Amino acid sequence: MLCGLARPSSAALWRKVWLCETDQTAEDKAVKWSEKQKIVYTTPTPAGTKKDTSSLFPSSYSPEYVESSWYQWWEKEGFFRPEQHERLSHSVDQTFSLCIPPPNVTGTLHLGHALTVAVEDVLVRRRRMQGYRVLWLPGCDHAGIATQTVVERRLLKEGGKHRQDFTRQEFLREVWKWKNEKGEEIYQQLRALGASLDWSRACFTMDPGFSRAVTEAFVRLCDSGLIYRSEALVNWSCALESAISDIEVDSKELSGQTMLSVPGYENKVEFGTMLTFAYPIEGHDGEVAVSTTRPETMLGDVAVAVHPDDPRYQAVHGKQCRHPFTDRLLPIIADSMVDMELGTGAVKVTPAHDHTDFLLSQRHSLPRLTVIGGDGTMTPSCGQWLQGVKRFDARQLVVDALVEKKLFRGKKDHAMTLPVCSRSGDIIEPLLKKQWFLRCDEMAKKAIQDRQLEIIPHYYTKTWKNWLSNISDWCISRQLWWGHQIPAYRVELPNSADKQEEHWVWGQSEDEARQRAAVRYGVKPEDITLTQDPDVLDTWFSSGLFPFAMLGWPEQTTDLQRFYPNSILETGSDLIFFWVARMVMLGTELTGQLPFKQVLLHSLVRDKHGRKMSKSLGNVIDPLDVIHGVSLERLQEKVKEGNLDPREQLVAMEAKDFPTGIPQCGTDALRFALCSHKMQGEDISLSISQVLSCRHFCNKMWQALRFTLGVLGANTTPVATLEEVQPRNHMERWICSRLYSTVVQCEQAFEAYELHTVTSALYSFWVHSLCDVYMVRKPSVRARQVASSVLYHCVSMSLALLSPFMPFITEELWQRLQPRGPGLMRSFSVTSPSCQAHWHFPEEERDFLLVQEVIRVARSLRSQCRMTKEKPASNSPIRRLSHPGHGPDTTTLDPKVQLFVGLT
Repeated sequence: MLCGLARPSSAALWRKVWLCETDQTAEDKAVKWSEKQKIVYTTPTPAGTKKDTSSLFPSSYSPEYVESSWYQWWEKEGFFRPEQHERLSHSVDQTFSLCIPPPNVTGTLHLGHALTVAVEDVLVRRRRMQGYRVLWLPGCDHAGIATQTVVERRLLKEGGKHRQDFTRQEFLREVWKWKNEKGEEIYQQLRALGASLDWSRACFTMDPGFSRAVTEAFVRLCDSGLIYRSEALVNWSCALESAISDIEVDSKELSGQTMLSVPGYENKVEFGTMLTFAYPIEGHDGEVAVSTTRPETMLGDVAVAVHPDDPRYQAVHGKQCRHPFTDRLLPIIADSMVDMELGTGAVKVTPAHDHTDFLLSQRHSLPRLTVIGGDGTMTPSCGQWLQGVKRFDARQLVVDALVEKKLFRGKKDHAMTLPVCSRSGDIIEPLLKKQWFLRCDEMAKKAIQDRQLEIIPHYYTKTWKNWLSNISDWCISRQLWWGHQIPAYRVELPNSADKQEEHWVWGQSEDEARQRAAVRYGVKPEDITLTQDPDVLDTWFSSGLFPFAMLGWPEQTTDLQRFYPNSILETGSDLIFFWVARMVMLGTELTGQLPFKQVLLHSLVRDKHGRKMSKSLGNVIDPLDVIHGVSLERLQEKVKEGNLDPREQLVAMEAKDFPTGIPQCGTDALRFALCSHKMQGEDISLSISQVLSCRHFCNKMWQALRFTLGVLGANTTPVATLEEVQPRNHMERWICSRLYSTVVQCEQAFEAYELHTVTSALYSFWVHSLCDVYMVRKPSVRARQVASSVLYHCVSMSLALLSPFMPFITEELWQRLQPRGPGLMRSFSVTSPSCQAHWHFPEEERDFLLVQEVIRVARSLRSQCRMTKEKPASNSPIRRLSHPGHGPDTTTLDPKVQLFVGLT
């Protein structure tokens, strides 16, 4: 039995925790919120068993004590599974399903994930309490590029080995080993956040069942002609040695000359300048000057282009230039795509390294010469002097050589947009590669035309339509080892004359592909040689299947029939194109249905300065560090233990946001703080002091329940039911009506997904109405049974409304309160909150506004005059408002105010 502040024993333990008061900034004072001794209680509860709440109520709130044991009990009892629906007395024939945006298995969660979890768990818990059949599916994404990069860094750091030092299978074993460590860590974080997920249905995107779904999707899309193989320019990351999609490219705006760090280079590289050099005209004394921001690609020039109407170049149309290093002849072509106002008005044409030049090559039948390899070094076609040189080192060598040949014509600042790989920070290199592409235009048109899809907030609908209207084909192949290997096979036919011509087939297995090839090419299966494409599919391809693949598609499972389409998708607004659009397109194409009817987008979480959270800035916050607290020393150790680049590590170590560490705040406080921000608007700037304020609110709830149990007394005779309670006096009618109005406001806000309105209404009722007004009338509350029943239902109903936001403290308090209630329930997880219309007294609410204003002014005066229980000074404003020897003069006050004046 818990013994409060008695001596520690084996059955009940407590320990003292001190917060050292250091100085002295406002932020420090918010973080070090009290010098008082804090008591943290612990009591042993076997895993999965219900916590004993019949023991003595601890005198102070402790998140560590409150948040222990409950989750394991909820999970063991099956409260999070949709099968629980059959046991509910208040069940309704409604289904609510959604999937968690699967976090990448690349490390720990951050506060952005915590916001997603908090919002989705609020929606899920509320529907469960309303009697819906609820399924919230957990999952984890294999995150091809991110995971492979992290594991490669780890292997290099620990053993000095690169990926190429392993066979593919050896490397994949290392990745699986790392995944098994990190994947469980992420799931434990989700449990610590109180996420009421159905863990029996947890899904990983590399699970055998999910992999079968990915293969099925690829084969079906190939059969329908939506997936094709082509040689085209792709966004290439030399650091990753892989193609990436358009939406994984960040645009960095440069106003002029800028020195930037590039992966693989010790020194910074110059960007934001335009260089001009001359091409001599063959058989002519003249020259054509061209301008470029990438002089290293001039080794791949195959032509010079001018605008047909440009008077400066009318005389050179059809002539040729001599390349100074390769001796090739370059035709001078005329094309209206050329911008006469840019640079010299003449442009070099490098089809294998520029998207516009690639189009020019198609229109003018120009060759395409690749001069930069996939690893970012110059190819043999550049000559021995450049072969193997890194591209940005080659840049300076080319400029020096042009100067030596007296062809260099100058350099100037040039505003430009630099494409940067969002995954690696590398500068994107457009490269000509043979890849697999998914046609998106027709699928995008269907997504635009489907008016059943509702996007919330609605202002994203225009952005959604504009993006889908201008969508390009999606390069879905990646040059990685970790991921779903593409189920396509290159076919080698017997006695084939053209060994360069490619023949491809696809299938669920190599045997199926062999049979397909035999039929297609009219040869015996045993005479065919198949080689599977070593590339893997883009991670977003498999993630796009998540809403239905996680339910067993393509098999028509019971879960798929019952829970698909999902009720809603909730995710960050930054994923609207990465993930949401692709789920809609793939889901509609492969299942014939929208994967969900509503999309709820929340804002991004930033630090207190409004900066995007980034490991390199050192401002990424692990939710567990907020929940349990963490010292500054431990924060720095975490930076050292991570996979950060050494330069980023130094920046992160110098982070100033948490100079004294992070105090223990608890899960409930963190969730309530996150949901208190307006999700459907500007980005959320969260500070630890805001979370601490919510921790204070938890303590307010704790003390309010201590008071309530004191009013109800030791007698466990059940109070009257909500229907039976008839408030009698003005005060009771007012608090009952305030509760009724709060319930109505919360219901409306819940339906509009305005969670910040719900949290604000509940905080206002609990603090400003229940605690600050109703509970201070102690003698009156204790005096009457009706008042006790009113108090019970006000507290119980408030806890029920707060439960989706703060599941741990509300469960703890409700379990202590409910033995006095009119009926017994096992858990708040399966309780349905409701409020009776006969508790609505709008006149009392309206009239009491005057009373509250009087109270506010009186308390303000008391604070200003530093009034205590001692007799006020004769010159005090409060003293002058009173008759000598009596309380305040109330004879001139409004009659309604007189009823409540004793509150102050």
